[in-house]
Formats: sequence, C-alpha cells, structure tokens
Amino acid sequence: MSIRRRPDGKWRARYRDAAGKEHARHFDRKADGERWLAEQTVALSNGTHIDPKHAKLTVEAWCETWLRGYAVRKPSTVRQAHTHVKRIVAHFGPRPLSSVRPSEVREWMTLLRGEGLAESTVYALHARLSHVFSDAVHDGLIPKSPVGRRTSPPAPKQRPYVATTEQVWALHDAMPETMHAAILLGAFAGLRVAEIVALRTSDVDFMRGVITPAIQYPGAELKTETSRTPIPIPLDLALELNRVPAQWGSGTLVVGAYGRPIAPYTLETAFRTARATVEGLPDGFRLHDLRHYFASLLIASGLDVKVVQARLRHASAKTTLDTYAHLWPDKDESARAAVQAVLAARADSLRTEAATS
Repeated sequence: MSIRRRPDGKWRARYRDAAGKEHARHFDRKADGERWLAEQTVALSNGTHIDPKHAKLTVEAWCETWLRGYAVRKPSTVRQAHTHVKRIVAHFGPRPLSSVRPSEVREWMTLLRGEGLAESTVYALHARLSHVFSDAVHDGLIPKSPVGRRTSPPAPKQRPYVATTEQVWALHDAMPETMHAAILLGAFAGLRVAEIVALRTSDVDFMRGVITPAIQYPGAELKTETSRTPIPIPLDLALELNRVPAQWGSGTLVVGAYGRPIAPYTLETAFRTARATVEGLPDGFRLHDLRHYFASLLIASGLDVKVVQARLRHASAKTTLDTYAHLWPDKDESARAAVQAVLAARADSLRTEAATS
C-alpha cells in the first residue's frame, strides 16, 4: 500500500486486496489519496472490501446480468421474474448497486402497498429483491444485502373462501359434461388448473385409485418433485374420472366439446360461467380455490398437518399452516383438559397422603 506523486503532478494511490490483486486510483490531492487508502484498509480488515471497479455498477445493469443467469429455469418462472425485475428497475434502476439502503427498501414496500397491490404481490417483490441482492453479495459485488427480515412487509394472511359441499356439486353440475372431471380433480384431489387440463389417462391408475401428476399445461414438467407426489383417491372417484376418456377415447380426462384437450383459459372461462349460476360464491372464486375445499375436507376428517401437506403437495408444512391453520379445530378445551388432568392428579395425590398420615 503506497501513494506516490506522478510526473504530471497527480497522486497515485495503490494497494493489494486479500487475493493479491492490485488496485490503483489517481487523485489531485495527496490527502484524498490517503483517505481512499484508509477506507480500503478498513474494508479489508473487516471483510467488507469490494473491488472498486464494481462501485458504479447500477441496479439495472446487475438485474440484466442476473436475469441472463436465471433464464435456465422454467419459462413460467422466468416470466414471473421478468415481471418482478421490471418493477425493481423502475424504482432502483439507475442507482449504484452498493448505494441502496435498508431504509429505502422499507420505503419502497410502503409505496407498493400505497399503490393498492395485494399483500402477496408486495411480499413476492420483496423476496425477489432479496434474491437479486443476495446473489450480488455472492458474486462479490457488494459487501452485504440491504434486504432482510427487518425490511420485509408482513407476510400475507390468507383466509380463503371455502366452498360448501353443496356449492361444489352445483359447480360440477353447471359445467359442460366433458369438464365435470375438472371439478372433481380440484375438489377431491387438489390439482391445480394447469395440472387438471394436462392430466392424462396414463397418469391415473384407475384400478388402484392413484393419481400421479407428471406434467402441466402445455406439456411442461411440474416445477418441483413434491408436485409429483402420488395422490390416493377412492375407487368411486376413479370410476367417475374415467367417464370422459371412456366416452371420447381421449388421452386427457378433461376435454372440449369435440373430445380434444383444452387450455387453462378455456377451462377457466367455462368455470366463470358456471360460478355465476351458483348461489353464495364470491365473484373472485377461482377453480384453484377448490383446493381449499379439498384441504378443509381433509382437516375436518381429523388428518394432521403432515398428511394434509402431503396431499396438497406443499413443499413445507409451514405453507400448509400459513394457509389453513384456522381450519383446524379449536384446541383450547383440549389444552385446558390436559392441564386439568395434571392438577387433578396432584390433588388426588395430596388427599391420599393426608388420609394415610
């Protein structure tokens, strides 16, 4: 580490980082050069040193690089990332990556909520920003991320509308006959829309009563291994699901008017038409929300959280609890009874001791 005056009158300050790489800058004044060297010395000693050439890298430039690396993922996942990054760049784009502060992240979260975005959307944008900055830290572009638990907005509290059994059957009867299976697959197997329209007869063991989801529309692999978890179904449901393939000779369980596979948009359009005929269903009720009915059915039958998690094919029990904890029966009385049993046993013991003394 040194500082020397050049023939042109400028001062050249230089040092080597922990990897032995040399860095240098030129200053008009010696004091400025010494101050810069002191800053780099502190950064090297506390482990926060960053290559000076990265100091001016903007959020937008890093996001472009980050998206190129992220492009190896599934197309639908990449499209969602592009949507999130577009908002990130609109707010932080021209800023140097290293200049973003936690207070500014919190301020952005407040602005997003002020725009009327759903809690889940704001939460997802924060998660994306965290991912982007964490990868920048991993690449050695910044010493630490400004995004963390303290900048996070509240996790969305999901209290989904759960259809009644009567509403489920009313939806079933209101759908076109070739799409009846869509209601059955959503309400009694918990499949998602893209899985429903892609489910093939080869994915169902009608004799044993097992659905094994393998693909989603338009023929893409499922996102996670958990999504491929086999789903046991009763034989009566298996027989109902086989009606359309048996009638049309189709390769999928849900088809259009001419026995051909359909897209999610076609199914959801038919569902909205059917929904309008069912009394009591909210306007925003979706085919996907039949999964909530499926979950409530399992919980009401006394199944524990791990079993419900497996049937819904959630990656973690936390996801299941975050969404459905309120559906489990109130355990207050059970807790009181458990404590009461211990107290009663203690009282009996004391009475026995008193009687024998």
